[in-house]
Amino acid sequence: MGDLATLLLLLVLLAIAGIWLMLSRARDRAIQEARWRCQQHGLQLLDETVGLSGLRLRRFRGQRVVERRYSFEVSIDGDDREAGHLWMVGSLLTALILPTVELYTPEHPVTSSTETTEGTNVVPFRRQYRDRDIRH
Repeated sequence: MGDLATLLLLLVLLAIAGIWLMLSRARDRAIQEARWRCQQHGLQLLDETVGLSGLRLRRFRGQRVVERRYSFEVSIDGDDREAGHLWMVGSLLTALILPTVELYTPEHPVTSSTETTEGTNVVPFRRQYRDRDIRH
């Protein structure tokens, strides 16, 4: 009985370590994405970090997946702090909210700010992405 308990404890510890490593890699990917998007839009990523701020189930490419929301702060002119958010499924960016830009993709990851309609900087978004999804 002692060997089984030891084995079970070892499996639980390995699972916890695996989940921690997976979330750590996902956070690193979110930091890279936030840094790149801020640079792309002329914003400064403050504190050079993001924090996991939410999880939600979402239908993505015909499957139910867990979408992670990361929050961070940016500066437009160096004298302010504004909230920014990005949502990711796996390593794919699915939505981005910056003080100057809102990009949502119902089925495809955001790949560039040029994914807009008719040359404007407006991307159509699904009704589920209303202000209620953003908690400041």
